Amino acid sequence: MGKKMLIIVGIIAVLFIALIFVVQYKNNQALEGANNPYGTKDLHQATIDQLKDPNYGNQILPEELSEKLEKGEDVTVYFYSPTCVYCQQTTPILVPLAEENNVDMKKFNLLEFGEEGTPYGIESTPTLVHFENGEEVARIVGQRTEEEFQAFFDKYVLDE
Repeated sequence: MGKKMLIIVGIIAVLFIALIFVVQYKNNQALEGANNPYGTKDLHQATIDQLKDPNYGNQILPEELSEKLEKGEDVTVYFYSPTCVYCQQTTPILVPLAEENNVDMKKFNLLEFGEEGTPYGIESTPTLVHFENGEEVARIVGQRTEEEFQAFFDKYVLDE
């Protein structure tokens, strides 16, 4: 009985180690083949899984956003987390709507850059913020309808 148990435990250990190597290999392939805007390969799994999703393009890094705001530029930023269920439901509505309206909506990944989101007062996701002349002028927090996002774009982004 003891020999059989050792063999079974050994097989399970080998399978577990093989699984780890397969996942690491898959992630490395995804990072090599995808357009990685983050400048690092040390990413959370949820972010890696979104690298090839066109809804999550047009990322902005914290230093880029800070620079734009310091220069007094206008920018619309979608603060989200890849692990947020509400963001996963909102993104497929919001991103195509922004594209239809020709809104250059930047995406800020709070899973990767949570601490860097602190100066913007982001308390929950999803959050859409519009800045004019480097200052916040409007914000919409939480999961909303397409009509509510359209009204936000119409009032704050497109009415310039």
